[in-house]
Amino acid sequence: MNDKLEQLQKYLEKMEQFNHVNTLLYWDMRTNTPKEGFAGHSDALTYFSTEQFSMSTSDELKTLLDTLAEPEEFEKLDDKWKFVVNKMKTDMDRNRRIPKEFYESFVKAQSESENAWEEAKEKADFSIFAPHLQKMIDMTAEMTGYTDPKKEVYDALLDQYEKGMDSATMDRLFEDLKAELIPLVQKVLAAKQPDDSKFHVSFDRNAQKEVEKLLLSYIGFDWNRGTTGESTHPFTLNFSSKDVRVTNHFYEHDPLSAMYSAIHEGGHAIFEQNVNPDYDGTVAGSCSYMGIHESQSRFYENILGRNKNFWIPVYAKVQEKMPQLQDVSLDEFYKEVNHVRNSFIRTEADELTYCFHIILRYEIEKAIFRDHVKVEELPALWNQKMQEYLQITPADDAEGILQDMHWSDGSFGYFPSYLLGSIYDGMYLDRLEEELGSVDALLAEGRIGEITKWLNEKIHQYGSTRSPKEVIRYVCGKEVSAEPLIRYFKEKYTKVYNLG
Repeated sequence: MNDKLEQLQKYLEKMEQFNHVNTLLYWDMRTNTPKEGFAGHSDALTYFSTEQFSMSTSDELKTLLDTLAEPEEFEKLDDKWKFVVNKMKTDMDRNRRIPKEFYESFVKAQSESENAWEEAKEKADFSIFAPHLQKMIDMTAEMTGYTDPKKEVYDALLDQYEKGMDSATMDRLFEDLKAELIPLVQKVLAAKQPDDSKFHVSFDRNAQKEVEKLLLSYIGFDWNRGTTGESTHPFTLNFSSKDVRVTNHFYEHDPLSAMYSAIHEGGHAIFEQNVNPDYDGTVAGSCSYMGIHESQSRFYENILGRNKNFWIPVYAKVQEKMPQLQDVSLDEFYKEVNHVRNSFIRTEADELTYCFHIILRYEIEKAIFRDHVKVEELPALWNQKMQEYLQITPADDAEGILQDMHWSDGSFGYFPSYLLGSIYDGMYLDRLEEELGSVDALLAEGRIGEITKWLNEKIHQYGSTRSPKEVIRYVCGKEVSAEPLIRYFKEKYTKVYNLG
């Protein structure tokens, strides 16, 4: 083996130890840490994150990468290491422009901001979070100035979460959706609505956890390489393809929330569990493109999980664990999980009006970074857009602008990836049915494993080695378009609501 490559591998192994500690600290902070213990964890996370960042921008690593990138050395590398060297050099060029002191301050501010967000949400008081949000906005803009000095801030943020994406493309896709979905939603809301009274009873938390386990197993989650926890906001994280963790949140009177969070986060986890294990510990593993990642979670949650046929092999088992559903027929259950209504909470929205929840956040993010809207004006702007797109106004900040954790850690530019993922899903569905046949038939016959295998082979195994545009081109053979998703929505909800 090339001496420099061997040195790089050893260096990455050391870096991975810091990453392991950081991931474990974050997991514990979000799932188990008592309130009084938070500061200690926050300080530790700041220290280890800063050390990891220093290693990722060190002169030693730069020398290794520069040497391996020289044409004569580069040609000796296999495809994986060519990708790793190129990606790490690109990241290093960006990250070395960030002052170490600023990065340390940013990590600490993230932890403090996330903690403030949790308290603010609990108390439904935006003023607790506002100064932290302002700090994250300012520091995110400053960070982007270091990493992408030649780019407009918001386009740089979009590109960081979905390589190759910009607001011009996003505007085109989202405008196409608005033009078709606004009138469709109006028709759906004017139609006869399903009776949801049977779902507003008490559901045991332990029973909900049993159903979570059942659903994760059903869609292909590997328990030998995964586990679950509880958190305020469901999420997925991974140490490697061999250790992937998901969280959930359980509501006594809303069992569907935890069911669909399980399927959604399970989609993320299945992706990570099926990345080529040879990529573990390198930038080739753990897909870093959020639109592609969200396409997998939302494919399982919506394209599969809200299909009536998904439940045919498993619904009786769910009823056994939740006796309250014994008198709820599969038809009634199906209509409820596709019940379209203008609702306040993004994570609990139906797949159709969910689009507006993302468009709203996207437009607010553009207002923050392009129009420089003041932080104290954001709750009112939020409520205004809720009225514009969903004709409802939140009762308080917890139901409104405080409902999501993403802005608390500076993840501006992330929200659009959820809807981009759904747009990709419409395209995947077309291609999957061309190659495997009817998804309805596959699900009804209990052959969901064949769908998971198709996704493993087409998308998951490649981790980060294929860019979003390359994934879409390889899987679908065309450029990104909202047309398949729009067609899926029209066909599905015309039938669900008998629109004629």
